[in-house]
Amino acid sequence: MSRVLPLILLAILFQCTNLAPKYVRPEKPVADDWQAEIQSTQTQVYADLAWRSFYRDSQLQTLIERALQNNRDLRVAALNMERVRALFRIQAAEQLPQFEANGSASYRRIPGDLAGSEHGIETHQYGVNLGLLSYELDFFGKIQNLKKGALEQFLASSEAWKAAQISLVSQVGLAYVNLQVDGARLELAQKTLEAQQSALNLAQRRFELGAASALSVKQAQISVDSARVEIAGLNRQIGLDQNALELLIGQPLERNQLRALPIDADLLLTDLPAELSSEQLLGRPDIQRSEHLLKAANANIGAARAAFFPSIRLTASGGTASASLSNLFQSGSGAWSFVPQISVPIFTWGETKAKVKVAKVDAEIALSQYEGTIQTAFREVADGLTTQTFIKDQIQAQQALVATAQESLRLSQARFERGVDSFLNVLDAQRSLYAAQQGLLSVQADRLANHVRLYRALGGGWDAHSSAATAAQP
Repeated sequence: MSRVLPLILLAILFQCTNLAPKYVRPEKPVADDWQAEIQSTQTQVYADLAWRSFYRDSQLQTLIERALQNNRDLRVAALNMERVRALFRIQAAEQLPQFEANGSASYRRIPGDLAGSEHGIETHQYGVNLGLLSYELDFFGKIQNLKKGALEQFLASSEAWKAAQISLVSQVGLAYVNLQVDGARLELAQKTLEAQQSALNLAQRRFELGAASALSVKQAQISVDSARVEIAGLNRQIGLDQNALELLIGQPLERNQLRALPIDADLLLTDLPAELSSEQLLGRPDIQRSEHLLKAANANIGAARAAFFPSIRLTASGGTASASLSNLFQSGSGAWSFVPQISVPIFTWGETKAKVKVAKVDAEIALSQYEGTIQTAFREVADGLTTQTFIKDQIQAQQALVATAQESLRLSQARFERGVDSFLNVLDAQRSLYAAQQGLLSVQADRLANHVRLYRALGGGWDAHSSAATAAQP
C-alpha cells in the first residue's frame, strides 16, 4: 500500500491540470440593436412564445401537431441526438475505473511418461478474482477533455433537434399559408372568369345586333380562355401545395376537409416586440449548436496536447486460488497482482504536433461557422423587421390601386353601354382590375409569410415546457 499511495496522490495533484485553452465567448460580429421603426405594444420575446399561441388557426395547429409526431426528418434529428447521447455516456465511463469479477476452474492431467512417474498426475485449480481493468490516470486532462468534447457534441445535437422542430413548425406554417393563398387566387380567378364570361355574352349579343364588331367578340373570348388557363394552373398548384403539406405532416392529408380561409384571416399574431437586442438572438438553437461545437473543438485541443506527455495505466486484480474447491476461501488462499504501466512518447515523427495543429484548425473553422451563424440570424431578423415596417404601407397602396381599378372598370362598362367607347377598353379595365387584385393577394401573402419567417428567425417554434424538452438532457 505504501507504494501505491504516492501514485494516488500524484494522480490527484495532476487532475487539476488541463491543457485545453480557456474558453471565452467570441464577440458578436453584428450590431447590438436593430434600427427599425416598429409600431407595437407587444413586449414578449417571440422565442418564449409557444407556437400554439402564435398560430391561432385550429386547423393549422392540428397539422403542426401531426407533423411533430410523424415527420421523418424530425425523427432522424431525434435519433441522432440519442446516438450522440450514448457516445457521450461511453466517453464519460472512460473517466471512471471499471471492475470485472470472474470465477474459473481448470482441470489438467499429465501422462506418466511426461510426469516421470508410473501414474499420470491430475491437477485441479479454482479461482475467484475481482479485477481493475486497464485504467488510465488522467494526469493531463486528456480523458476529461474528451468527455467535455463529447458532452458539447451531445448538447449540439440537442440544439440541432430543437432547430429541426423550429424549422418544421415554420415549414408547415408556410405550406399552409401557400395553400390558403393559392386557394384565394383560385377563387379570384373563378370570379374573374364569371365576369369575363358575362362580358363575352354581352359582346356576342351586341355583335348579333350589329352594334359591335367581330374583333370585340374575339377579344372577349381570349380573356375567357386566359382565365380558364389560369384556373387550370392554380388547380395544379393547389395539388402541389397539398403534396408538400402531406410530406411535412408525414401522413395522408384529408384534402376535402381542409376549409378555405380569407387571405386576411387572423391566422397569426400581428404584433412584434418593440425592441430587440442581438443578445436575445444568441438563444437561437442553431447559434447554441454552433457554440457547443466551438466548445467541443476547444476541448479537443486539450486532448491533443495531452498526447505530448506520458500516459500511465493501472491494472490490478485480487482474489483467491486453490487446488481444492473446499479450500477456496480458506486462510492463505489469497492472490493478487498490480501492474502499473507508463508510456512515454519519444519519436512520433511530427504526428502528435500535427494532431494538435488539426485540432486548432478545427477550432478556427468552428469559430468562423459560429460567427457566420450569428450573421445569418441577424440578417434573417433584420429582413423580417424591414419587411414588417413597410409592408403595411404597401398593402394600403395596393388596396387603393384595386379600388381605382374597380372604378375604372365601372366607368368603362358604362361608356361602352352608351356607345362612347369600344369594348377593348372594357377588356383592358378588366385585366387591370384582375392584375391589381392578384397583386393585393401577393402582398397579403408576403405579409403572412414574413410573420412566419420572422417568428422562426427569433427562435420561436420550440416549446420549452413540452414533455419533449426533457429528452434533451445528457
